[in-house]
Amino acid sequence: MHAPFFWSITMTMQLEAAPAAPSMPATGDLFNPADSESDLSFSLQDFVTEFGDELLDSLNRANPPVYNGVPRANRQLVLASLKRQLFPAQAEVVHAAAELLVNQGERAAIVNGEMGTGKTTVGIALGAVLNAEGYRRTLVLSPPHLVYKWRREILETVAGAKVWVLNGPDTLLKLIKLREQLNVPAEGQEFFIIGRVRMRMGFHWKPAFVRKRTRYGMVGACPHCGTMVTDLDGEPVSALELEAEETRRKCHVCDGALWTLMRPRSLSGSDQSSAVLRALKRIPTIGEATANKLMKTFGDSFLASMLGDNLHNFINLMDERGELVFSDRQAQRMERAMSSMEFGFGEGGYQPSEYVKRYLPQSTFDLLIADEAHEYKTGGSAQGQAMGVIAAKARKTVLLTGTLMGGYADDLFHLLFRALPARMIEDGYRPSASGSMNAAAMAFMRDHGVLKDIYSESNGPAHKTAKGSKITVRTVKAPGFGPKGVLRCVLPYTIFLKLRDIGGVLPPYDEEFREVAMDAGQADAYRNLAASLTAELKEALRKRDTTLLGVVLNVLLAWSDCCFRAETVRHPRTRQVLAFTPAQFNELEIMPKERELIDICREEKAAGRKTLVYSVYTGTRDTTSRLKMLLEQEGFRVAVLRASVDASRREDWIAEQLDRGIDVLITNPELVKTGLDLLEFPTIVFMQSGWNIYTLQQAARRSWRIGQKQHVKVIYLGYAATSQMTCLALMAKKILVSQSTSGDVPESGLDVLNQDGDSIEVALARQLVAA
Repeated sequence: MHAPFFWSITMTMQLEAAPAAPSMPATGDLFNPADSESDLSFSLQDFVTEFGDELLDSLNRANPPVYNGVPRANRQLVLASLKRQLFPAQAEVVHAAAELLVNQGERAAIVNGEMGTGKTTVGIALGAVLNAEGYRRTLVLSPPHLVYKWRREILETVAGAKVWVLNGPDTLLKLIKLREQLNVPAEGQEFFIIGRVRMRMGFHWKPAFVRKRTRYGMVGACPHCGTMVTDLDGEPVSALELEAEETRRKCHVCDGALWTLMRPRSLSGSDQSSAVLRALKRIPTIGEATANKLMKTFGDSFLASMLGDNLHNFINLMDERGELVFSDRQAQRMERAMSSMEFGFGEGGYQPSEYVKRYLPQSTFDLLIADEAHEYKTGGSAQGQAMGVIAAKARKTVLLTGTLMGGYADDLFHLLFRALPARMIEDGYRPSASGSMNAAAMAFMRDHGVLKDIYSESNGPAHKTAKGSKITVRTVKAPGFGPKGVLRCVLPYTIFLKLRDIGGVLPPYDEEFREVAMDAGQADAYRNLAASLTAELKEALRKRDTTLLGVVLNVLLAWSDCCFRAETVRHPRTRQVLAFTPAQFNELEIMPKERELIDICREEKAAGRKTLVYSVYTGTRDTTSRLKMLLEQEGFRVAVLRASVDASRREDWIAEQLDRGIDVLITNPELVKTGLDLLEFPTIVFMQSGWNIYTLQQAARRSWRIGQKQHVKVIYLGYAATSQMTCLALMAKKILVSQSTSGDVPESGLDVLNQDGDSIEVALARQLVAA
C-alpha cells in the first residue's frame, strides 16, 4: 500500500503553445520576452493544486494500490480481540502490511513510521493477525535496551502469548529446546526476542590435534590419519603454534578438520553450586544468608532449573508447609527486577545467529520483525549480515524504522537486498562470483543515487616533444535518492505512518533555530583561532594531507561551547602545536548560549514544564557537569543521564529522577535516541546538533509521541557566525533528503538538496577553506 505521494518541489514549468497565427506587437509597443515567459510559468505546487485529482487518478491507474482502505473482516476481528486497541491509522498499516505479505505474496514489507507513532504496537498486532493465518512463530530483532520493553508490550497486547527472550547466556539452550519441540503444537502465539548485540555469525572453536614427540620437538599431528601438520615449506608445526592458531586448518592428506567446536558443557557440582549462589544474590532482597538457606532447602539443581525456565514459579516458591517463601513486598520488588534478568548455567559454543542458520529448518520462524531496521544497513557489519541470514530463514520479514535512509542511496541497498534478495537480483543487482556486493552497490548508486566523478590534472615531467600531464579521476558518493528509486524500491513495499495520521491525538509540535551572539572577547578569540587553523588546513590540503580535516572541524565546532577551558590544538601525527587559545570564561561565568538555556528553562518552569537538554560533548570535552552546576546555581533541580547507566535501566533511572522532582534532564542524544518515551519533557533544547541525522531526528521526537498532551517545543541553539550554524544548515539539508523516502519531499526539491552533494564533514571543510 502506498498513500498518495506528491513531490512538492518548487520549480517552474515552461508551457509552450504554438500560436494560431503570428502576431506582431503594435507600433510603439515593446515586446518583453520575460513578461511572456512569466505569464506561461507557474510553480509545481500550483500545478498539483490545479490538476491534483487528475494526477492521482492517473497514478492509481498506473500503480494500483495494494490496499484500498477496506479491511478484511477476519483480520478486523483479530485486531478487535487484542488487549490493547490500535488507533485507526495504526490498524490501516497492519491491514496494508498483511495484504502485501499474504495476499500479494511479497516476502517483505517496510513500515516507515515517524518516531512516536507506535511501530512496536503495529509490529505486535501484525504478528497477531498473521498468527491467525498460520504464521505461528514471530522472531523480533530488537535493540538491546528494548528487549524487555518488547516483551512487556507483547504481553500487554496479545492474550495468551508466550514470549521467549533470547538475550542471555542461556540463549543457545533455549534454541536447542525450540529445535526439540518444533513439531509440538503450540498452545498460543509464540514470540522470540533477540537483542541486536547477539546478532553475530560464527561459533567458538579450538584447535584439535594429537601431540607427537619427534626430533623436531613436540609437534601436532592429524587426529584422523596421524600425518604431521606442516607449514607451507613442509616444516612440522609445533604444538604450541597450533594451540595459538586463529584460523581453522585442515589436514593436507585426508582433508580432516584440525579444529573442533567448543560444545556446551555441563557444570560440575561445585561450579553449579557457586553459579546458583551468585545468581540468587543478584536478586533484590536476597543476601548471602537467604541464598544459602534457599540452596540448603531446595537444592542447587532445582533452583537452577527454575531460574533458567520459570521465574514466576520462583517468585511464588513454597516451603514444605505450603507457605510462600517470599512476602508480597519481596515478590513485588523481585518481579520488577527479574523481568529484565537472564540466568544461564552452561554456555553454548555457537553464536545464536549461527545456530539458527545451521540447525533450525527453513521457515522455523514464520515472521521476522526487525526493529530499528536502519541499523542493519551497513554492508560489512556483522549484525547486518546476521540479519540477512535470519531473514532468509523466515517466511516473511517486516522492517520497522523511523529513518529509512540517511541521505545516501546505498543506505537502502544492503537493507533491501537482505530483506528482498529476489527482487534485487531481478533488477540486476547480484553478487560477484566471489560473493562481493561492491559492484552491485555501485550499480545501485549509479541507477538511483548520486555519484560524483572528480577529475584532477597535474603536471608531470616534460617529454622531448611535449609537457607531461596526468589526469586522474575518482568517484565519490553524494546524498540523494532519485524519483525512479523511490518508485521502484520504496513505494511497492513501504507503508508510511505519520504522527499527523493518528489524527487529533497529538498536540502541536514546533521546531526553532536560535542564533546566539558571542560576546566580543569570545568572538575575537574564535576568529583568530579559525583563521589560524584554516591557514594550517589549507596548507595541508595543498599537500594532499587530509589528517588535519577532522581535527580542525571538531575544534571549531566545539570551541565556542568549551572555551571555559584553554584549547591547545596539536597535529595528530607530529604533535606540533598548531594553535593555542586561553580560557575565555572561568567556572562561574555564564557564556551566552548557557544564558539562553537558563532563560529557556526558567520560562518553561514558570509554565509548569520540564526541559530536556542535549549536549554531544560528554567525553573529554564534557560540558554536562558544567551545565548541571550552572543550572543548579539558578535554582533548578537537575539530573545528568550518562552512559554508565545501563541501557536496560535507563527508563527506570529517569522515572526515579522524576520522582525526585527534577526540572531539567541533561544527556547525550545518543543515549535516548531509541525506545524511550520522555513525555514528561515537552521542551527539548539541543546545545549542539552533532553529525548523525538518524540520532538528531530520533532524539528530537522523544516527547512528541502518543500520550503527549502538552505543546512540544524543540529549540536548536548555535553561536552566530561560527561553524555551528553552518553545521545546522547542512544537517537540515541532509534531513530533507532523507525525508524523500519517508513520504515527504521539501519545497526546495531534490535538485537543490543534492547540489552540494558531500558529507557534512566535507561540506563544512569546503566552506571553511573557501572562506
